[in-house]
Amino acid sequence: MKNLFYLLKSISRILNIIAGISLTFMMLLTVIDVLLRTTKYPIVGTFEVVSLSLALVVGFGIPQVSLDRGHVSMDFLVEKLSLRAKKIMNTFTRILCLVLFIFIGYNLFNVGAMFRAAGEVTATIKLPFYPLAYAVGVCCLLECFVFLFEIIRIWGEKYE
Repeated sequence: MKNLFYLLKSISRILNIIAGISLTFMMLLTVIDVLLRTTKYPIVGTFEVVSLSLALVVGFGIPQVSLDRGHVSMDFLVEKLSLRAKKIMNTFTRILCLVLFIFIGYNLFNVGAMFRAAGEVTATIKLPFYPLAYAVGVCCLLECFVFLFEIIRIWGEKYE
């Protein structure tokens, strides 16, 4: 079990690094495009590339943020509960999130298949949409494993 958790952490870390590189790329591309617009030579397709990169930043960053417990949480009510009630509440919320991300991941794979079949591409530089839909779908399914490991951790060891 620890080996699987280590693998999950490693994959999440790599995806998070890719998300960080994508965010840096978005920033540099936007700055360069703005500077070149002043000389009447904008970069063609900047909006499309930045939009697609944003999907990478969000999708690839989610598993690591969950592992780091970096999401905003409102736990002032849960803090007043007993340890057992906290575990039940946290398990319930993880199960809801697990179902949500299974649904999102499944639908992203379906949308990716539709994009691929239809040959959907961006308007200006003709980048296909389907690889991005598949990639973010994989990240959503990876997030499901994060929630599963969270549930195991809640009941398997000392939990805060």
